[in-house]
Amino acid sequence: MGVEIRESAVSAEEFADMEQFVREYLIASVESEEDGGRMRWYPWHSAEYRFNHIQNVVDISEQIAHEEGADVDVVRVAALFHDVAKLEADQDVHAEEGARVAREFLESRGEFAPSFVQAVTTAVEDHSYQGSVSDLSLETQCLVEADLLDKVGANGTALMLLRMGYESRTHMDAATMVERVYQRGKQHAARVESETGTSIAHRRLKRVQWFREWLEDEVTGMEAEETEVETR
Repeated sequence: MGVEIRESAVSAEEFADMEQFVREYLIASVESEEDGGRMRWYPWHSAEYRFNHIQNVVDISEQIAHEEGADVDVVRVAALFHDVAKLEADQDVHAEEGARVAREFLESRGEFAPSFVQAVTTAVEDHSYQGSVSDLSLETQCLVEADLLDKVGANGTALMLLRMGYESRTHMDAATMVERVYQRGKQHAARVESETGTSIAHRRLKRVQWFREWLEDEVTGMEAEETEVETR
């Protein structure tokens, strides 16, 4: 008898194996660079931060997939691999490289249906698409929205405040920097189209807005200045 090929189900053990692989791959990407990795001097370009970002995206994308009726297995596996090549490849090709790594893993470390492998790698390859998410498959849309939403809210605010230290800014710049997070978050949220993702974006943006208002209320002389926001 031949081996039965499952259509898409991923066991807890298999997913844990994938997580370990991705984490080790990121660590190896940093250690292989003589200067400690591409842009290693910012913490969010470290293996530790990148893996945490991936875990966040897995959680958010699973939530969206459940509510929007997408294939949850495809979405969470694609989310796990979406930035696996981020620390070793140039930004403009990291999605394609991540899809290649995902395909090699899935085809060599499991008995997954070709349709499942294709759906996962397509989502990984397309996750950096800059057009309307409605152009993409539902599974890819869940991934793209989750990737955008991890940059919105308390997490994005904490990272921006951390960045202030690296740029030798004082705490008096905090409201301006948080306003930058808020404006950038609105840009990201504008690309989100699912009801679930929109609801998440709204809650996260409110948290940033409240924090900026609290800063301005509690710190004498602190006021957010208008800032130009990067669109990337």
